[in-house]
Amino acid sequence: MTDKKIITVFGATGRQGGGFVRAALTGQENDFRVRAVTRHPDSEAARELERLGADVVQGDMDDESSLGPAFAHAYGAFLVTNFWEHTSAEREKDQARALARAASHAGVQHAVWSTLEDTRDCVPLDDDRMPTLQERYKVPHFDAKAEADRYFTEEGVPTTFLRSTFYWENLIDMFAPRRAEDGVLELAYPMGGSRLSGIAVDDIGRTALAVLRGGADFVAATISIAGEHLTVADMAAALTEAVGEPVRYRPLTPDEWRAQEFPGAAESGNMFQYYADCEHRFTAARDLTAVRGLDPGLQSFAAWLAAHRAQLRAAWT
Repeated sequence: MTDKKIITVFGATGRQGGGFVRAALTGQENDFRVRAVTRHPDSEAARELERLGADVVQGDMDDESSLGPAFAHAYGAFLVTNFWEHTSAEREKDQARALARAASHAGVQHAVWSTLEDTRDCVPLDDDRMPTLQERYKVPHFDAKAEADRYFTEEGVPTTFLRSTFYWENLIDMFAPRRAEDGVLELAYPMGGSRLSGIAVDDIGRTALAVLRGGADFVAATISIAGEHLTVADMAAALTEAVGEPVRYRPLTPDEWRAQEFPGAAESGNMFQYYADCEHRFTAARDLTAVRGLDPGLQSFAAWLAAHRAQLRAAWT
């Protein structure tokens, strides 16, 4: 056990970090020792990580002084921030900067930083197709991560920039279908006929693990991943078959989505509009054959649905 390389995992009790921990500790190779970092090491989620075999330690990305011990003697790291916890692009960038500095000081030899595209490369700030948010972003949780990429380069951290996409797990909660007035489940997204790139969080974890195993071959590389590119109408049809009741797609305009009264409506409306308006460049960056080369078990949407059928039904009742 002691001769295994240590991988420090931030966001370990969240979706991406949890996916990485499961990939590292439940696969056949089991070649890394996982150090799972959480603000709440006594939580049930943290105890579950311990049951899987992770070493759970306390750390807080908002408190840079707490990060040194989390990285001590670590060979590698999987790093992810959670914009939706606070919805501040500047705070997310501060957290990323703290992670980069701490990883650099500890001499981490390979970090995988979970990031996203800068949407302003496709929709500039002066483009009035969508509103500018937080003064200088189009999709803050994308753009802040993209801006934070440079912190890892500036701090000399050998880093792979892993660009993910929409989690299919969002269908269980954040962007789940809702029942219309006639009782039928609806996916009401502002995507038109454009394809939405999606992925299972466990595949993010397996891909990141393969990158860390690949070592120097992936340092400084940007790797963009997805499990499948589907129209929302096709997603609704697949959901209908999987759960055994009708799910229909009701396209909204981006403005209709942003006008909804829930936290993050403007942010998520801009996100969906970016996915739709910039569909071709976004999907083209995600070569599914190349992703499958890193993760041979890459799940299709249908395969993910089959594995989560009961969970989906329970969430929607």
